[in-house]
Amino acid sequence: MLNRVILIGRLTKDPELRYTPSGVAVTQFTLAVDRQFTAQGGEREADFIPIVTWRQLAETCANYLRKGRLTAVEGRIQVRNYENNEGKRVYVTEIIADNVRFLESSNREGGSGGNSSATREESSYGGEGRGNQVSRSNNNNNQDPFSDDGKPIDISDDDLPF
Repeated sequence: MLNRVILIGRLTKDPELRYTPSGVAVTQFTLAVDRQFTAQGGEREADFIPIVTWRQLAETCANYLRKGRLTAVEGRIQVRNYENNEGKRVYVTEIIADNVRFLESSNREGGSGGNSSATREESSYGGEGRGNQVSRSNNNNNQDPFSDDGKPIDISDDDLPF
C-alpha cells in the first residue's frame, strides 16, 4: 500500500501555530495548487488543500512561511471525522506533511514585505516519523540565512566532511 503526496503551491494565509495540551506543536495552513488546465473563461483554477505539520517541522513552518510563499509539501493523505454541534458527522481530508521545502526566499530587507523570486531553494526540513528533523537555534529566527549570499565564507579544511 502507498499513501504519498507531493504538492507545490502558494500559501493562502500565514500558518497557524498551536500546541496540544501535552505541549506538541502543530501548524495548519492551506496550499493553493493550480490545476493543469484552464476553465472555459481562460482562467486557471486551483485546489485549496489543507496541510498539517507537527513538532519541530510545525515550529519551523510557523517561523518561516508566509502568505503567498511558493512551497513544496511531501506527506500523506489523512481522512478524519468528528461529530459537530448539530450532531452531523463531518469528514476532513488533509495532508499530514513530513517534508516541507521553501521554494522562494523572502525579501525581508527590501521593505516590500512580499516575496521575491529565487534561483535556489532556501531550506528543507524533515518531519514526523522520518528521523531527519532539524534543530535550529532560536536566536536567528528573524534573520534571513541567505542575506550574505555571494560573500566569501570562512571555512577551514577541518569543517569539510570529505
